[in-house]
Amino acid sequence: MALILPVKGVSPKMGSNCFLAPNATVVGDVQMGDDCSVWFNAVVRGDVNSIRIGNKVNIQDGAVLHCTYQNLPAGQAGTKLVLGNKVSIGHNAIVHGCKVHDNVLIGMGAIVMDNCEIGSNTIIAAGAVVTEGTKVPSGCIYAGVPAKKVKDISEELIHGEIDRIANNYLMYSSWFK
Repeated sequence: MALILPVKGVSPKMGSNCFLAPNATVVGDVQMGDDCSVWFNAVVRGDVNSIRIGNKVNIQDGAVLHCTYQNLPAGQAGTKLVLGNKVSIGHNAIVHGCKVHDNVLIGMGAIVMDNCEIGSNTIIAAGAVVTEGTKVPSGCIYAGVPAKKVKDISEELIHGEIDRIANNYLMYSSWFK
């Protein structure tokens, strides 16, 4: 059974039809929508700030979702993590204190840092590092270290990759229920 823990009296809340792998960890101020999945060895840490996850989101094996402490010294603000609907977080990705809009694929091993904003219908390529404060526009592919726009995304990629992966992970999670 997944490790689900309250932090300072706040427990994670899951929507309907969610799958948590037996060794997934979800702690603290985490609210997850419907049809989500958190896979093997993935960690969703809402201990120092809040994490909000939309519907049909998959957080794949070994991924880490975290935030920055909300009670920083004067003049500094902590960062929450907000994921929209139909977001896929690839294996071993790190997503930290940022906002990710709907229909986004964050590739395997990618890193998205604090105060970033990832627009809808976007792919962050495998291994990319989106540096702190970067605003990624909707409808493009970002790749590299540091990540930069490499091209606009086609409707074919939106449906062929972003939608396909979100739908596949919903199917995969049904195999474990």
